[in-house]
Amino acid sequence: MSRGRKTSLTIHLTPAERQTLLAWQRSPAIPAGRARRGRIVLLLADGRTISDIAVTVGIGRRFVYKWIQRFVQEGLEGLADKRPHQSNPRTPELQQQNGAKIVF
Repeated sequence: MSRGRKTSLTIHLTPAERQTLLAWQRSPAIPAGRARRGRIVLLLADGRTISDIAVTVGIGRRFVYKWIQRFVQEGLEGLADKRPHQSNPRTPELQQQNGAKIVF
């Protein structure tokens, strides 16, 4: 059931975009964040409200708008992470590089 009011924000996906976003939902190789962002776009394209999408996906409405805006501006590439992933700074190799003393 839809919650909230109907949004004037709509997305029309090409068949190729829809197919790619659906493939992301099934792929274990796609990062979970990117798959979630793809789901946001799919739900909006299917006519769901922003509030309903936020509840379904488990994020705030503000972030739903953020990812929709990125998709509209940049396409599928806009759903990628902008920041490179950081490795765990507590690994011994990184502690030695930073001059930290390792105590076990």
